[in-house]
Amino acid sequence: MDLMYRSTRNAKNQVTASQAVLKGLAEDGGLFVPERIPGLELSLGALADMSYQETAYAVMKQFLTDYTERELKDCIRSAYDEKFDTPEIAPLREADGAYYLELFHGATIAFKDMALSILPYLMTTAAKKNREDKEIVILTATSGDTGKAALAGFADVPGTRIIVFYPKNGVSAVQERQMVTQKGANTCVIGIHGNFDDAQTGVKKLFGDVALGKVLADAGYRFSSANSINIGRLVPQIVYYVYAYGRLLKAGKIRLGDSINVVVPTGNFGNILAAYYAKCMGLPIGRLICASNENKVLYDFFRTGVYDRNRDFILTSSPSMDILISSNLERLIYRMAGDDAKENARLMEELSSKGSYEISDSMKAVMKDFTGGFATMEEVAVEIARLYKETGYVIDTHTAVASRVYRAYKEQSGDVTPAVIASTASPYKFARSVMEAIDPKYAGMDDFALIDELSRISGTKVPQAIEEIRSAAVLHDKVIEKTQMEAAVREFLGIH
Repeated sequence: MDLMYRSTRNAKNQVTASQAVLKGLAEDGGLFVPERIPGLELSLGALADMSYQETAYAVMKQFLTDYTERELKDCIRSAYDEKFDTPEIAPLREADGAYYLELFHGATIAFKDMALSILPYLMTTAAKKNREDKEIVILTATSGDTGKAALAGFADVPGTRIIVFYPKNGVSAVQERQMVTQKGANTCVIGIHGNFDDAQTGVKKLFGDVALGKVLADAGYRFSSANSINIGRLVPQIVYYVYAYGRLLKAGKIRLGDSINVVVPTGNFGNILAAYYAKCMGLPIGRLICASNENKVLYDFFRTGVYDRNRDFILTSSPSMDILISSNLERLIYRMAGDDAKENARLMEELSSKGSYEISDSMKAVMKDFTGGFATMEEVAVEIARLYKETGYVIDTHTAVASRVYRAYKEQSGDVTPAVIASTASPYKFARSVMEAIDPKYAGMDDFALIDELSRISGTKVPQAIEEIRSAAVLHDKVIEKTQMEAAVREFLGIH
């Protein structure tokens, strides 16, 4: 029996897994969720001897049930290959009493590679399965990392085009350069005057525009998404938490059945939601520690039960988390509401109209698995310097948010359960913030000199993703107002 997917805003809107991957977002604006979360079909002990690819198949076959074994294994084999600079794909690094799950060994040195390396294969396979005859237009908003990872995944993939919108002054210099130098005749990168939430809201509006959808269809196109609102992004993220448990077992760091805590730096809530889904599958996860930067809308939500985006938007040193509208939280809200699509739709309408909503006491009971914390930019800088000076290990600004929040949690709670910290980006991607945190003397150096110095002090090789943009030509230089997004899409697709 195939596992079906339904919209969080209309339970009657049901599709197969491949259709959910292809659509990205439901027509009613909801997100696709599985009708139930399946359990792991293998013993926990078996995880210790499984490769990343084997773990991926064991997890993903439970969710993507209308893909054949051959189709799914082909997607996995094509995704998790030499694009990653280590055969482990997602190695664990022990430092300062925690286990840092390095999710940045892919082509664009950020955790988005873990899912976006497989999404193009899942999507093109889904198109064939569903006899899709229209060209797929991937429409994506990025706070810095999704954009490049999606561009790298979909560049020159037949039958697809990809348009990425990013906040012009809201990403790091390396993040921007990675995107604007992207090759591929089917790629388009556009900066907007605004923040990530403006870009994300604009993309959602385009998805929900019925008239535009008809114009696209008549021209032979259909929209889909590479953002974490696509279930084809979320399911592959579950894999690395299951894999991390197996690595800890194999290394003798935990015993079979022991619980682990998971600490995730998050803005859009997809990465920590994947850990929650892993827990629901039966993985022994104790606490899910949600780490926020100064845009602490999620921290306040887990503390009070009120989600309120009516606040100043703060540009921080961890820009991929500079988000006030956490799209993936809707999937948790739906589950909290007992899979009640009407109640979820009511709360999402309140968020849209008033900018806030409050969940009921019964819904708050579901939050018991989560705890939150936040770190200021000053605390992040101190954490980077502390960890380097005490252990020699260098982490990026987003991982430092999680590292600092975890230290505070451990001090306050006394909880010594082994903890896996999601290390979401390479320090090379945020070299300026990282190096200036380690020593203020680096403040005057240019970006690539800082990268070379980071390589020297950390004893690690400069990643290929950085080397290739040193002299790459800028191919995308368009910057628009946030009100011009539809016009920009039409122009790229040649629709007037």
